[in-house]
Amino acid sequence: MSYGDSSGRIVVVTGAAGGIGAAIAARFVGEERVVALWDRDPAVLETAAALDNSQKTTAVHGAVVDITNADAVHAEFDRLTAAHGRVEVLVHAAGVLVGGSALELDPADWARCLTVNATGTMLVTQRAATEMAAAGNGSIVVVSSNAAATPRVAMAAYGAAKAAATAFTRSLALQVAPLGVRVNLVSPGSTDTTMLRDMFGGAPLDDAAETALLDGDPAAYRLGIPLRRIAAPADIASAIHFLASDGARHITMHDLRVDGGATLDM
Repeated sequence: MSYGDSSGRIVVVTGAAGGIGAAIAARFVGEERVVALWDRDPAVLETAAALDNSQKTTAVHGAVVDITNADAVHAEFDRLTAAHGRVEVLVHAAGVLVGGSALELDPADWARCLTVNATGTMLVTQRAATEMAAAGNGSIVVVSSNAAATPRVAMAAYGAAKAAATAFTRSLALQVAPLGVRVNLVSPGSTDTTMLRDMFGGAPLDDAAETALLDGDPAAYRLGIPLRRIAAPADIASAIHFLASDGARHITMHDLRVDGGATLDM
């Protein structure tokens, strides 16, 4: 499905080695002129190669980039723009999930979660928004989490980091809106990715794990999922694809919750 005539752009997707990021990249391949896949995991090169082989109408590039390193972020932006021109769409999906009790949280785990999820968001979106503002147009979509707004037992670091990323993104959106740049958020809930599976030992979700997610856990103050299904990465990608398109040209500063109703839209 296409939401508007937005083909021919240069798109960057971070966190694109797998999961939601890879699904996002796949939505843009075949529609856009260039899709650049960034990830700290070298597997991003294989993901990019597979997409490039399936769609010859789009130039697909994979790059190993540490989004917490400002020099690395600027260097990769410079390489991409020198080769193809300025970035017109950024989808920032890179992130890590750090769990654990708030009473026993290791300061190193806290720092890592904040650095990747919050500082990484600032570094990547700041650079992209600066160039887009200078050109007078562009679209940024940041993948946050419904945990940014709803407390989760044993997810204090992750929720805090995503809340920080969300607050920064909204402030950025407010600043660049008069300059023609749209900045939005998509906040997924439970999505069948490696990140979610790692919470259950790393294997594909069995019936017991899926039921636990759908039913919720009153003892942990965790609500269930009213739609009675766990999201697929493609569900999140579809929401992002819309927000990045011309079909959403009058939407900015919006946080689109894609969680099957799990947070009761709060």
